[in-house]
Amino acid sequence: MNITIIGCGRWGSFLAWYLSGLGHKVLMYGRKGSMSFEKLKTERKNEYITLSDKIMFTDILSFALESSEIIVISVGAQGFPELVKEIKETLCGNGGKKYILCMKGIVEEGGKRLSEIIGEVLGEDTKCAVWLGPGHVEDFIKGIPNCMLFASKDKDLAKSFCDLFASSLIRFYYSTDLVGCEVGAASKNVIGIAAGILDGLNYTSLKGALMARGPREIARLTISMGGDERSIFGLCHLGDYEATLFSPHSHNRKFGEMFVKGESYDKLAEGVYTVRSLMYLKEKYNVEMPICTSINEIIHEKKKPKEVISSLFLREQKSEF
Repeated sequence: MNITIIGCGRWGSFLAWYLSGLGHKVLMYGRKGSMSFEKLKTERKNEYITLSDKIMFTDILSFALESSEIIVISVGAQGFPELVKEIKETLCGNGGKKYILCMKGIVEEGGKRLSEIIGEVLGEDTKCAVWLGPGHVEDFIKGIPNCMLFASKDKDLAKSFCDLFASSLIRFYYSTDLVGCEVGAASKNVIGIAAGILDGLNYTSLKGALMARGPREIARLTISMGGDERSIFGLCHLGDYEATLFSPHSHNRKFGEMFVKGESYDKLAEGVYTVRSLMYLKEKYNVEMPICTSINEIIHEKKKPKEVISSLFLREQKSEF
């Protein structure tokens, strides 16, 4: 297959490496002047991965879109709406393409899921799936396998991607619950920040309680939004906890740890933005979300981390279930 990848960060470069290794013809698109794009283009490597000579590059969006039937997008979630508008203007619609969204986030403005934005801008008939689940580039390139997930309202589309991209390195499952899978994947990053805060405060022992309560909290929101709570206990959320709450490669966990230590962190931690989106959804659907509220208070309201965390875990007595 001819596949275009939009995005040249850690995950985008891995996708190029992985899909090219499966025998697909891969074209990477990056914005002119982007340092990460220029480095990949000229050196064919970044701090994570080395790319083969088979992978092509372009900074012309029209060429990138017209060259492939499948468009894989891996960019920061908050910049996604603007990119989709550019795609529409370039193709005068969805162009009959199949889109795969390989990022985990909810847009701050309006608390919208990424597939929602695709539908609103490119049309509800747009063929779109999200590629979610656990796994770090640093592990994959060492040959360490994992399981991941394709979710789409079109079951046949999701299943076709599972077949097309499966390998001994990644086993895929599929789901038609876009709401649950997208909310679960995005909110997982907020729980990851919480785990990092616990690490930074030397409260790592509380990760067990965090893991027990986190999925219940996100499941309540998912149900209120019309999703299937079972998704939260699958690969998109709970199944991704090891990679996000414990791994040294987790950007969100590392951000939380460094934040409470007063140290800066220069890599993208999507949970920083997602938590504000969750506060919007919390009010919209009138759902109790104590963990996410606490993380928002620490990061965006600048409340003292130790006091907030102590209050979170020392709340009034409640039944576990």
